Amino acid sequence: MIEPFQTTFAVPMTCESCVKHVSTSLYKLDGINKVDANLKEQLVFIEGTAPPSSIVSAIQDTGRDAILRGSGTTNSSAVCILETHSNSVSNKVRGLARMVQVSPNMTLVDLTINGLAPGKYHATIREAGDISQGAASAGGIWDALKTKVLGSDEAQKEPRGIFGSVEVDQKGRGNVFLDRPVAIWELIGRSMVVSGTKEGPFKREDENTLVGVIARSAGVWDNDKMVCSCSGKNVWEERQEQVGQGMA
Repeated sequence: MIEPFQTTFAVPMTCESCVKHVSTSLYKLDGINKVDANLKEQLVFIEGTAPPSSIVSAIQDTGRDAILRGSGTTNSSAVCILETHSNSVSNKVRGLARMVQVSPNMTLVDLTINGLAPGKYHATIREAGDISQGAASAGGIWDALKTKVLGSDEAQKEPRGIFGSVEVDQKGRGNVFLDRPVAIWELIGRSMVVSGTKEGPFKREDENTLVGVIARSAGVWDNDKMVCSCSGKNVWEERQEQVGQGMA
């Protein structure tokens, strides 16, 4: 049974009608206990058991953007910059995964892709953080061996290292929010692979296979107004910058 957890989203709202529109959309979801919107700060505080990805979709269905700003846990954020290791391309960074733990056993992953060939891609967490040879050196899917050892019933379940899939459009872009029953501390130092296949084998020169090491993200979620004390950019300025770079 999932315990209720709290999440905070930055949502652009200009009037009380905006607040009502967003709140009404969220209360339609199963598992929403409380919605508290702050018009001045443009923040929406949510408590319940609804999957964060469903919450984001409900907000986006109102025609507004949504950026996850925090959760009810501490030391709960990680990031993974996804690159191709192919020598045939100059712009190697083609993806970004933001991860936030929203409860003791649930993490939300905001995965953005830019520059891949159109199609369906799988996001998996690998056993190792060695990306010296690209995805080929990152090891097998995390938790796969443990899942098989547990027995025939458990063997039918997917390893926790299989995070989900993302559809990349004709412009080479894709974005998806994924919920997975994992904790951030379990992911730090491992690698994420985004590829057309879950298992591999992976080729270093495949420009459509991405890999990156998962690292702790400190401070990004601790300030409701500023993304970085160095740049002073707020979340929407950062978002626009990422959009200009094709990363959001």
